[in-house]
Amino acid sequence: MKQVSLSGSLRENVGKKDAKKLRKDGKVPCVLYGGKEQIHFTVPELNFGKLIFTPEVFEVKLDINGTEYSAILQDVQYHPVTDKVLHADFLEITPGKQIIVGLPVKFEGTSPGVIRGGKMIKKMYKIRVKGLIEEMPDFLVIDVSEMEIGGSVKIREIELDKLTLLDPPNSVIVRVKMARAVEEVVGEEEEEEGEGEGVEVPAGAEGETPAAKPEGEGAES
Repeated sequence: MKQVSLSGSLRENVGKKDAKKLRKDGKVPCVLYGGKEQIHFTVPELNFGKLIFTPEVFEVKLDINGTEYSAILQDVQYHPVTDKVLHADFLEITPGKQIIVGLPVKFEGTSPGVIRGGKMIKKMYKIRVKGLIEEMPDFLVIDVSEMEIGGSVKIREIELDKLTLLDPPNSVIVRVKMARAVEEVVGEEEEEEGEGEGVEVPAGAEGETPAAKPEGEGAES
């Protein structure tokens, strides 16, 4: 897993008023938990860009007042209107202890179903896994090169040796469905094939003009 460095400063006071003042000064209140004790600190808001404006997951090397910690960004709270970062939670990584991470999904290959006019629907962009940090890849690769129209890839089809998948086994990661335009064309072709087809009407049936009788045939004798 890729690493990124982040520097922070310990908070002198903890509370709503202090947090509000810190945000005005361009700092984000943060908490590091999962270790021996919770640590409250701040990080400049501008430094969060490399963590939140990317689908990638990083092992964060935190430097808080000269003490280094290894962590994962676990949760971020945003302002509902401005989308500014209001608060961040970091999970401290302990050697030998498993962690839960949402790994990004990378789709590879060309789907035959898409080539034939289908539409690829990507349902999941991150998959939750549990394992040791050293076993975590940068992303999970999903091969779509054999997906026909109507095909899909589900969680249960992923094989990982040293990680545990946490999402429901039947969850669909990606599927290929028939595009509406293709459905309409297929429907029109079926209608055209049906035109002109009918049941052969035998001679003398309703709607057919009967042959004229010879003169005098059937007359009273």
